[in-house]
Amino acid sequence: MAAKAIALSALLFVGLAMPLRAQQAAAPASSNSDIDVSKLPLDMTRLQTKLQATIQREEQAGPRIRYSIDVLGIAPRFKLLSPEDNLRDGPVPYGAPTHRDMMNYATPLEFRAPVMYFNGLMRWIQSKVGKN
Repeated sequence: MAAKAIALSALLFVGLAMPLRAQQAAAPASSNSDIDVSKLPLDMTRLQTKLQATIQREEQAGPRIRYSIDVLGIAPRFKLLSPEDNLRDGPVPYGAPTHRDMMNYATPLEFRAPVMYFNGLMRWIQSKVGKN
């Protein structure tokens, strides 16, 4: 990060100094618009020492190796419908509720059973009919 900042500031310095020299060459000799580059707020010796230090540090650390890996393969088949799904006549799983589903939802469990125990009624009728 520091090397990038130093390189950017050096590039900025060179980029600013070049147009100034071109303007000075194109300006007439009678103009007093001479710019002294040494008065700019840049310390060239400091920039050079920092740049040399970052270059030496990178040489000692070795090159930064960057690599990428591409993995290729075949994705498993995605089964949307299985053979046991009956889409023509059967209910679709997690589909709209049927009339029976709505009745079971709206009717409490106590009231879903038949009103009378018919097996007991039939036995009672058989016992009465069988005695005569």
